[in-house]
Formats: sequence, structure tokens, C-alpha cells
Amino acid sequence: MPIDQYHESIRVLLKQLSDRRISRREFLRYATLVGLSATTAASMVGVRPASAEKLEMPSGGTLRIAMRVLDVSNPHLYAWIQDSNVGRQVHEYLTRTDQDNVTRPYLAESWEASPDLRTWTFRLRDVKWRDGRSFTADDAAWNLRRVLDPAVGSSGLGLMTSYMMKEENGSAVLWDANAIEVVDDRTLRLNLMAPHVAVPEDLFHFPMAMLDPAENGRFGVGSNGTGPFELVEHELDKRSILKARGEYWGDGPHVDELQFVDYGEDQDAVVDALASGAVDGVYEGQVEHLDSFLAMPNVTIYEAITAQTAVARVQVDREEFSDPRVRKALKLAIDPARCLEVANRNVGAPAEHHHVCPVHPDYFRLGPFKTDTGAARALLAEAGHPDGIDLTISCRSDPPWELRAVEEMVGQWQTAGIRVTIESKTSSEYAQVWRTVPFGFTSWTHRPLGFMALGLAYRTGVPWNESHYSNPRFDELLTQAEGTLDVDVRREILGELEKILQDDGPIVQPFWRAAFVAYNKRVMGVQLHPSQYIFAEQLALDPDSG
Repeated sequence: MPIDQYHESIRVLLKQLSDRRISRREFLRYATLVGLSATTAASMVGVRPASAEKLEMPSGGTLRIAMRVLDVSNPHLYAWIQDSNVGRQVHEYLTRTDQDNVTRPYLAESWEASPDLRTWTFRLRDVKWRDGRSFTADDAAWNLRRVLDPAVGSSGLGLMTSYMMKEENGSAVLWDANAIEVVDDRTLRLNLMAPHVAVPEDLFHFPMAMLDPAENGRFGVGSNGTGPFELVEHELDKRSILKARGEYWGDGPHVDELQFVDYGEDQDAVVDALASGAVDGVYEGQVEHLDSFLAMPNVTIYEAITAQTAVARVQVDREEFSDPRVRKALKLAIDPARCLEVANRNVGAPAEHHHVCPVHPDYFRLGPFKTDTGAARALLAEAGHPDGIDLTISCRSDPPWELRAVEEMVGQWQTAGIRVTIESKTSSEYAQVWRTVPFGFTSWTHRPLGFMALGLAYRTGVPWNESHYSNPRFDELLTQAEGTLDVDVRREILGELEKILQDDGPIVQPFWRAAFVAYNKRVMGVQLHPSQYIFAEQLALDPDSG
């Protein structure tokens, strides 16, 4: 096809590639976002598509993975990767961002973006729900409208508010009655209020699952879905069991049954289970057990470059945190490199208190945020705390690195007169309060682009803005970044956003954490997704391996 028949941004991207302003990997990511197929995009730049070779996979067996088993009853409100890893085996998404960070068609077989990035047309596959009914554009539209209903409280609002919502009589509503348009049974069109470069990636945010409208947003044993498995048993904090579905539209599944087994907060039990063969893999490897996994002759370690992190965030509408000088003092008192060493054995990288990672293509390098205990004390005094300040931070005791990070920060804060008491909770307890505690330490998974976490966590009024942060200039720049395809221009905008968070923002971010998992060598098809998503239909068990 002649180049002038593709989206006009392809010509711009090719020029940026020629000028060495973007890499071939970045070309693939942006070209596919605006609707070019991964195969075509790869051929343009001489790259072999990641899916070019497919292994012959054996069938049968039960695959068991050690993972916390959480409440999965409301997928549009998923807040943790573990609950979505159960749900995603049954309900699917319009798009899928794979392990290589390239977003590809999924329930939508293709899409097109208008030159101004304000009209996105998605053509849906001819896919059946498990009960035999066709998946239609009406089904997709129902799901998107539910996600964007403020009364539901889905975090999808954080990603889509800037281009799908407006304020009317004090409430957020769809900006136009035709914002979500059903063209025909297999064509869905999104008409945006403002240009946006990452609509297909937003549609793979893990609470954006396509649910059967007949079930009114609920999910559980026996629920209908388009995915490769059916949920047949789910016991909170115990186990979740899924059976392979017949007549699945895609490749796989290759195993007959998938089990997620919950060993609670006993990480040693997880290690023992993998060593003994009680499970075939672990959802998340802990760095203190890496040597144990490496010593297992029947186990393979898989790693991923990722933007996983955790932030100590304050609620800025609380009196003790309302002064930005207090918030900046909390940052100045911290040595991120030391936190990384103590909490995660230097497996990762120090962070800079702005939640944009060097792995993001739009990351702007501000340079290290220097520790200055004296400056922290001075800011506290200016803010009316000449004798220091007493605070309480809530955190999870599992995974262990989170508690270690908090303990190290508490020790460092002490030297600046910031006296912090730790309120440690179980994972289940913290899951109930993470958005309400005044001062908390919350983990955040990888997002493909730098502005995505910023929209989810710090845009005014969105459901996952646990800090209640509100900065009109920040919101304005964020919307501008979201609609900017030119990565050099967007990087400059991200730099301004990063600086706002360093100077005024509600977070102390100690480090970026590298991720790894461990699987028995008999498990085939393992690729660690940077967000730790599990696609079980890609996995198989080698019958000839013990």
C-alpha cells in the first residue's frame, strides 16, 4: 500500500526514525497505536514481528500458579493485578498490549484513527460468547459506558476523562451523546472531545474488560465470557480454578485446567511449593528468594524490563499534608539509592519522585533528586513545624519488599525530624483502605507510556487519585501530553509534569523495581509481561518433562 494511504502520522514517525529521534521499537509502538498492523509496521523498519514463529504446543494437564486469590466480583473495579489475572482468562479486552509493549488487535480485529486523533473506529471480530451469542458493538458500548459512569467508580475514568468526559451541573458526564457510537453490529466508533494518542492502550487497562451486559457488571463462578476459560471455583484467599473452554475463537488454551493457589503471606511456603512440584510457577518472585529459585535445577527464571514501583503518598487535603513544603521535605529526607539497596537488593533503579520511568519513551531526564536533610528540616520549620512532625504511614506486610522500603524510609525521615509510626496491614486489609488512609505506601504496576500512570493517579477527581491531588496546571499539561504524538514534544511536556510532582506533588517514590517470575521447566510459552499479566491460553505443559 502506498505510504500516503496510511495514517498521516506514519510519515512523521518514519521521518523521526530516520532522524534517530525514535527507535525502531518506538516506531512499532506508535505506528500500531494509530492502526497499522504489527506485521506491516515491522516490515517497514526491517524487524521480524514477535509473533512470527509459533511453537507447536502440547495439550492437556493442570497448570498451578502460586498467587494471592482476591475478590473478583466486580471487574470494572479491579485494583490489583492478581484479581485481573483470574478474570482475564474469562473476559477479554478490545485490544491487548503484549509483553513487548506493542498494542495489538484482540476482540477488535482492527482500528483506524482520524488525522486529528479525535475519531477512532474499531472493527470487531466475529466472536461468540461462551453461551453462543455473538459479541457485538452494543456489548462493547455498554461496557465502555459503564466504565465511564462516575457512579461505578472505575479507574478507567483516570485514563479517559480528558477526552470522553465533561462537567455538567457539578457532575462528570459523557461530553457528547454520540461519544460512544455503535455504527453497526461489528463497528464501534469513539468520538473524542480532545485528541488522544493512546486510546488502544487505554482499552487494555485491566479494569476495561468486556463483560456480558446481561450480568450487569458482576463476575463469578459460571459467568459468561469470550475468553479461553470458564471460572468453576473461587474461594477467597484459598484458590481459584478455571476449566478450558471448547470452541474458543483464538489460539489455545493448551491446558485442561488452570489453578491459582493462595499461600497467604508465607513466601517461604511459595518457594517450597515450587521446589516440591506442588505448583508449576509463581506469579511474582521476591528478591530475597532469587538464590533459592536459581538453585532449583527444574526451574527457569523469567525477567522483564518494567516500570513497577510503589509510592508513599499523602492526602493533600489533610491538614498535616496541605503545605507543599511538608510534602517536599518528605522527599528531600529520602535517599532513593539506599532504599533500593535495603528493600530490593539493588534490583531496579532509584526513582525521582515523579512516577515517570526511564523505560518510558516520553521520560524527561531531570536528573537525580538530591537528598538534603538540612533543607528538609528548614522546610518543615517554614511550614510551622520547627520541632519536627509526627505521622503514621499504612502499608502492606506482603510482599516483604514493601515493608522493608517503608522501614528504611521511616529511619531516614527520623534524621530530618519526621517521626513516622508504621501501621502494617495484611494485603487483604490494605486492599480495603488504600484509597482512604491519610498516608500510605501503594504499589503501582507498569504502564506503557509515561502519562498513563499520571492520569490514573494524579488527575483531579479520578477514582485512583488516592492522594486527592489537584493542580489545574498539571491537569492542563497532562491533557496536552495525551494528545501529542510527536515523542520529542511530548517528552518536553512530561518534563514539566515531572517537575510539578517533584516540587508540589503528593508522593515520595523511592525506586523502580525489576520484576521476575519462576516456573518449572515443563511449563511452555512463558513470557513475563511487564505488568505481570498472565495469558494462560499461551501456556502449555510438556508431557515429556518431569
